[in-house]
Amino acid sequence: MEFDELEESAEQELKRADHLIYVTLKYTRTVDVIKNTIKRLISAYDFAILNALKYLKIKEISDVPRVRVKQLEERKPEFKSDMKFYLLLKELDAAPFRRKDEYRKNVALITDVMDVNFEKLRSFFERTILFVKNIEELTKEKITIKKN
Repeated sequence: MEFDELEESAEQELKRADHLIYVTLKYTRTVDVIKNTIKRLISAYDFAILNALKYLKIKEISDVPRVRVKQLEERKPEFKSDMKFYLLLKELDAAPFRRKDEYRKNVALITDVMDVNFEKLRSFFERTILFVKNIEELTKEKITIKKN
């Protein structure tokens, strides 16, 4: 993952995802908003995982997300289900998709992996918040990445 000069954090990504879910999706009701929200949740996970690995003093942090997941699972097995969920989000993001009821109340992203509607997206968001909070408790600090 490439980091810009700007300071980025999991918390900022969660704020963006919150706005996408509770404001943008409410008024636009498009699948693109669902896709963008999933990307924001993935990004929040990326920041949190990277921060946890730095906190755990992993010397060689891989650029490959699956390797990072394995590194975190080896050191902190209690995050195994969270890592499985993170990989599911990445799979959802990469999967070909169809649109259902776009511009209507029951808008949904349809993939071979699973269908994502408003309620499911909200549950994804809540789970991501919980993971980020757990990592913040582990590291005892806000999850912020600064370019070296």
